[in-house]
Amino acid sequence: MEKNNKTLKLLNWIENTGNKLPHPVTIFAIFTLLVVVLSHILYMLDVSVTYNGVNNETMEREMITVEAVSLLMPDGIAYMFTSVVENFTTFVALGPVLVAMLGVGIAEKSGYISAIMTNTVTRAPSKLVTPIVVLMGVLSNAAASVGYVVLVPLGAIIFLGFRRHPLAGLAAAFAGVSGGYSANLVLGTNDPLLSGISTEAAHLIDPGYTVLATDNWFFMFASTFIIVILGTLITDKLVEPRLGNYEGELEGSEGSGITTLERKGLLWANISAIAVIIGIALLVLVPGAPLQGEDGSIINSPFIDSIIFIMMLIFLVPGVVYGIVTKGIKNDKDVAELMTDSLSTMSGFIVLIFFAAQFVAFFNYTNLGTIIAVNGASILEALNLGGISVLVSLIFITAIINLFMAADSAKWAIMAPVFVPMFMQLGIAPEVTQAAYRIGDSSTNIISPLMPFFPLIVAFAQRYGKENGIGTVVSLMLPYSVIFIIVWSVFFVIWYMFGIPTGPGASLSY
Repeated sequence: MEKNNKTLKLLNWIENTGNKLPHPVTIFAIFTLLVVVLSHILYMLDVSVTYNGVNNETMEREMITVEAVSLLMPDGIAYMFTSVVENFTTFVALGPVLVAMLGVGIAEKSGYISAIMTNTVTRAPSKLVTPIVVLMGVLSNAAASVGYVVLVPLGAIIFLGFRRHPLAGLAAAFAGVSGGYSANLVLGTNDPLLSGISTEAAHLIDPGYTVLATDNWFFMFASTFIIVILGTLITDKLVEPRLGNYEGELEGSEGSGITTLERKGLLWANISAIAVIIGIALLVLVPGAPLQGEDGSIINSPFIDSIIFIMMLIFLVPGVVYGIVTKGIKNDKDVAELMTDSLSTMSGFIVLIFFAAQFVAFFNYTNLGTIIAVNGASILEALNLGGISVLVSLIFITAIINLFMAADSAKWAIMAPVFVPMFMQLGIAPEVTQAAYRIGDSSTNIISPLMPFFPLIVAFAQRYGKENGIGTVVSLMLPYSVIFIIVWSVFFVIWYMFGIPTGPGASLSY
């Protein structure tokens, strides 16, 4: 009991301290100024790093020297002035969020989502809500950014429908989507990319070695259940009790169910959603279909590239149908107004993204992330550890680097040429090294402000209280981050000690 009280006090302190900080917009502006100053200091000190890395464009290994770039030199000043608009408009979280919200907003504003939640509340066992939300979050990470854009806010809505605290639902979904980023029942878009980098790194020792996209699949599959169990326990036993009762408006709190007209609308809306899904499936699965990739591939295909637009349609079409049947939508003007209303709620997010985009872009331009990553790798190499201890060390140093450099493929392109050959010389197979890296890479995503979708999560949290800020989100997600990395690492060690391959045909030793 005393430990629990200390933990709650710590989390409350983190939340209160974080929320006493200036507005997130101001924080990102301050961080940006710090990057500007720090970049010039490191530039004047001639700070640079050289590493044997993988060129992301050619996928060839080469010696790469990276120097600190000053934002206060003429080229840097010109970059700051000329890149602001592009930094904002090309920020990875902006487009997907706004496009998805056109569909999700219609489904929400027309009452379709509320009707689903109300209808579900009367039927679904409440004990299954949390694991389902976490599981759907984990599964969604196979489809790029859809989990952040759709499932995180939906997790809050689902919990609200069950008269539970929406921030707990948001946290559960975010934990699954981002904290469980390297766990899944299926292969995702990053598997071929990471395995390609690992293969090139392995060629430093063995030119004939190949790491396949499936070489971590067994471990990822099993990890899914670990993440779902942990996510459920953390949400139900720690996060939600700490939040207490939600004092805002509860969805579906009036009445015990939905009306006959709403039930009719729900029926036709669901039929239309199924029709959309079938139509998309035909465009993907029929031989020679336009949304297939080469050789019928689904992982690397137009289908994956268009997943945000597809999700928009899956929400938009039934939302419109529901509105028409229930007479909430009478003409095209009503649809346009609902879209406008849904995007108007994102104004705070758009402002926040503008400043966050500048911070991330300036940070990347200065090469500070690369310098931190290479030096972190050098520290681990200097420790001269072996076996299990070196793998666990890789997990934790990756988790630390991830706080400063969120892009997993870019980070692995820097770290793989250092650690894959080094571990091969210790008798550890590249696919095992890659699996260890992915644990560390996932575990701290949810507490890293540099993660591109972190500002979006803050904006979602502010829907349920204007006082919710960065401190709120970090205090919510810190228990997941700490427990995930500890238990996941222990699971990995047990897996490795029992000699279970990380994927079909994968090796544990080299």
